[in-house]
Amino acid sequence: MQQVSLILDGFKPIALADMQGVELMDRADTKFVISKDELLSILPLMIPHYQVLEIGGLRCSSYETLYYDTLDFFFYTRHHNGKMNRWKIRKRTYVESNLTFLEVKFKTNRDQTKKDRTKLPEVSSSLSESESEFIQNETHFERELVPKLWNFFTRVALVSPLHQERVTIDFGLSYRNLSGEQYALSNTVIVEVKQPRRNRMSPFVAELHRRHIHPEGISKYCLGVANLYSGIKKNAFKPKIRKIEFIEQSI
Repeated sequence: MQQVSLILDGFKPIALADMQGVELMDRADTKFVISKDELLSILPLMIPHYQVLEIGGLRCSSYETLYYDTLDFFFYTRHHNGKMNRWKIRKRTYVESNLTFLEVKFKTNRDQTKKDRTKLPEVSSSLSESESEFIQNETHFERELVPKLWNFFTRVALVSPLHQERVTIDFGLSYRNLSGEQYALSNTVIVEVKQPRRNRMSPFVAELHRRHIHPEGISKYCLGVANLYSGIKKNAFKPKIRKIEFIEQSI
C-alpha cells in the first residue's frame, strides 16, 4: 500500500537488533479491526510517539504462516468456545529477515499471551520428530497435529521509545487452506498493541478510543478457518465476520 509507505517515511527507524527490549514474549495483546482509510488518517498522528521497524531499508515486512491443529480443529473450537489456557501452533517465515520459526503461543486464563519458538532452516508442512518434541515439551499436548491453514500478510511494526510497547499493523491478509481454496481481505487492517500489561496511556490505543473504535478479540487463524472450512462451529465469530464484511464492502 503505497500511501502507507509514504507516511512511514516520516517515522524515525529502529533496527531489528535494537528491539530486544520489546520482544514481549510474555505480554498482553489488545486487537482492533479498522479499515485502510482509518489507518491512513491515524498513522500520521503517531509519528511523534513511535519509531518504525526497518529491515533492509524496508518498513513493510512480509509474513508467511502455516497453522497446525488437530483433524477435528481442537484449537480452533477451544477459541470459538471462549476457553482460556489455549494454544496456537504455527510455522512462520519472516520473509525480509529470511528467518523461520516454529512458534507456540499460549493464552493464559489471565488473558496474557506467552510465546516460545525455535528456529527452523525452512518450512516443511510435516512436523519432524524434533519439532513434535518441542511442541510436546511446551504444551504437553499429545494428539496428532496436521497443517490446516496458510496465512499471508504485510506488517508494519511501531515501537514506543518511552514504554515497553509494540504496535503491529497487518494488512493485505490472504489465506489458503490445504485444498487450495482462498480467502482474501483487501480493505481490512488488524492492529495489535502488545504490552507487558494493558496500559491505556498508549498513544495508539488512546486515538482509537477517541474515535470510538473498541478492541476486538479476533484471531487471524480463526478468521481464516471460519471462512474456508465448512461444517465447523462459527456462530461466536459471526459478529466479527459481519464487521469485516462491512469494512470490505465499504471500499
